[in-house]
Amino acid sequence: MWKKIRNRHFLLLDVLLLSLTAYLSFVLRLDQLQIGRYWPTAIIFGSIALLTLVITFQLVGIYARYWQYASVDELLLIIGAVTSGILVATAVTFLLDAFLQAEWSLPRSIPLIYLLLALAVTAGPRLAVRTLMLYKRRGQPIVPMRRVLIVGAGDAGELIAREMVKNLHLGMLPVGFVDDDQQKHGVRIHGIAVLGDRYDIPRLVAQQDVRQVVIAMPAAPGKVIREIVAICEQARVQTKIMPGIYELLRGQVSVNQLRNVDIEDLLRREAVQTDTTAVRAMLKGKRVLITGAGGSIGSELCRQVLQCQPAEMVLLGHGENSIFAIYHELLRLNEGVCLTPIIADVRFGERLRAIFKQYRPEVVFHAAAHKHVPLMEVNPGEAITNNVLGTRNLLAAAQAAGVQQFVMISTDKAVNPTSVMGGSKRVAELLVHQAAVQTGKPYVAVRFGNVLGSRGSVVLTFKQQIAAGGPVTVTHPEMKRYFMTIPEAVQLVLQAATIGCGGEVFVLDMGEPVKIVDLARDLIELSGLRVGRDIDIVFTGMRPGEKLFEELFIPGENYRCTIHEKIFLADNASRLLPPELDTWVDALVAAAIKEDKTAVYRNLKTLVPEFTPLRETVVDNGKQTAPLNAAVPPQNDPHPPGHFWQPLNQA
Repeated sequence: MWKKIRNRHFLLLDVLLLSLTAYLSFVLRLDQLQIGRYWPTAIIFGSIALLTLVITFQLVGIYARYWQYASVDELLLIIGAVTSGILVATAVTFLLDAFLQAEWSLPRSIPLIYLLLALAVTAGPRLAVRTLMLYKRRGQPIVPMRRVLIVGAGDAGELIAREMVKNLHLGMLPVGFVDDDQQKHGVRIHGIAVLGDRYDIPRLVAQQDVRQVVIAMPAAPGKVIREIVAICEQARVQTKIMPGIYELLRGQVSVNQLRNVDIEDLLRREAVQTDTTAVRAMLKGKRVLITGAGGSIGSELCRQVLQCQPAEMVLLGHGENSIFAIYHELLRLNEGVCLTPIIADVRFGERLRAIFKQYRPEVVFHAAAHKHVPLMEVNPGEAITNNVLGTRNLLAAAQAAGVQQFVMISTDKAVNPTSVMGGSKRVAELLVHQAAVQTGKPYVAVRFGNVLGSRGSVVLTFKQQIAAGGPVTVTHPEMKRYFMTIPEAVQLVLQAATIGCGGEVFVLDMGEPVKIVDLARDLIELSGLRVGRDIDIVFTGMRPGEKLFEELFIPGENYRCTIHEKIFLADNASRLLPPELDTWVDALVAAAIKEDKTAVYRNLKTLVPEFTPLRETVVDNGKQTAPLNAAVPPQNDPHPPGHFWQPLNQA
């Protein structure tokens, strides 16, 4: 029956009850049922008020609401509409009285009495339908209920609790909140009490027979999440978590978004506040080209750039499958932006120049790179041709096409590099600085550390090892790395792009470095296993090119704060260019193409004096060659090409 009630029924009810309300207002005013000489006044005021309220309700959409799902918003709408309508009716009545000089008059207290009664007779029936529907749902057969404790009595916790109460088919019964804010203790939210703080969780789990704890704190830092998870593990209760703020940017809080606690939650930092207006102004209506668009960073760049409504996005990448995937993902999200997928290798300069000539990009984000340190130690020629030659080709095409803004994604491994990958990215930074000097345009590099969830990241490797039953392999017990989430890194990259003037290196604040062994231990425990009992951690020794810890600053670069608290700037980076940069880069690329590993190391050492390989000598095809510190000018390079790669059947 209740589902058949429609707004036309409420309209009829309003007409009947509001007509009666005018009479009741005078009864309450006179304290008697017989209102005598006030009948004309009651009829006139009641008719004007009824007509005004019905028109107001229609205008503000009260007759277009579905009252089974009414909330505070609907209640406020009724209050505003009734108040506005009665003010208008009162003004019209007093104007008629003054204009007609009638014998009747409206007592000044009647509009106030009528307002209170009108609110009751209009809001009451509608909210009654809502209440009866709730009781009906509670009486229906439901699935077995899990008793749930919600951590966080803020906006997110309130929404989660409301959805649990409203949708009993979810099988989640909230028995209480915990929150560290002492002022909330003892209060009730949707009838659910705030029972204590996080340290009361073990006690409440036992007292309330709690089967699951839900962490509803999307903006909480990782330190807080880590402590809550540890308390829940101590209490031996299952833990779920609401996604972090970056995962909620495009969605709404929902029980359906609850998931198991992941490593990203434990490493989470405070939410980054970005100036979205400046980023949107930089990209809106522009032609944007993104290299490496199918990669971890490149694909997230595509998603966030798309939200800024550029005129066109050119998605350039070497892997056809990854470009296909991001292109079709963006097509589903697209709102009028022209999308062009391009399969191309940045090592082919002529191909790049043709692409730039055809599409004339105004902003370029260069995310294409080889990034795996041990692989690039085995294949240094690939690191140089992709990271160095590719960047130089891209810069040349950008300069020829008049690109206004160029942003290269760099790495903290470019600082005092000990690997070929890090050294190649440092040379790429130098090339960007040189282009900035030559063009006078904002060509910049943005430097940050490891990205959680990126392809080949240590987290994915650890998860695979855990799934296989272990052991989990860590290279060194003191190994530390900086970590960021992909959305956080990309937001800061876009923000840095709005600050750059040309030739700068931006360094993102990545918080505190994390021990890799702690990361492994956390992942094992989050999987419900115990270190040493279920899965072992085995130390395998440092791999080629690895450092125990990464650094953020290069000697000689002058760093200062920017307008954004999490972005630092080396404004003198373009003044640290080595002499004859082009000549040495030519020699480096030539050595890489010839697969001369010794010459690659020598020339890299010359271009990047702080480059310090962990090995003092280079082993080339099984033979030890000359020390690395004896650089040879490129025009007199006497070293014959070596073979740093050989087929598996010859190994």
